[in-house]
Amino acid sequence: MKTLMSLTAVTILAAGTALADDHGMKPMVKASDQDVSNGVVSAEMIAAPKNGWLVVHRTDAEMKPGPVVGHAPIREGETMDVAAILTEDVAAGDMLMLMVHAEDGGMETGIFEYTLGAKEDGPIKPDGELVMTVITAQ
Repeated sequence: MKTLMSLTAVTILAAGTALADDHGMKPMVKASDQDVSNGVVSAEMIAAPKNGWLVVHRTDAEMKPGPVVGHAPIREGETMDVAAILTEDVAAGDMLMLMVHAEDGGMETGIFEYTLGAKEDGPIKPDGELVMTVITAQ
């Protein structure tokens, strides 16, 4: 009986995963221009294929990710109102890239280990594209 229950649970879990894949929960970051004078930047909604990080990079008109100025943990699935504490001053008019990173390849789970260009806790790239949005600090 115990084996049957375990197999049923695995089947339901696998079906749920297939259902999520079939419905195409596309990884995304939704955020708007915002006041960051309180030292926090927020994403309205994040959809992620697994646990990871919302990472805040500086950027500019070239739209390349620059230095990391904040991060926050995120859960698999959809998460609303994710706030990242900024680790340095961001002025009004500065452009920020809010990006989804994985919790992969590092030495410790739950510790953000990424530095620019590193593989540890690096950005996810479904179909070769970064999952991000750019906002302007107000």
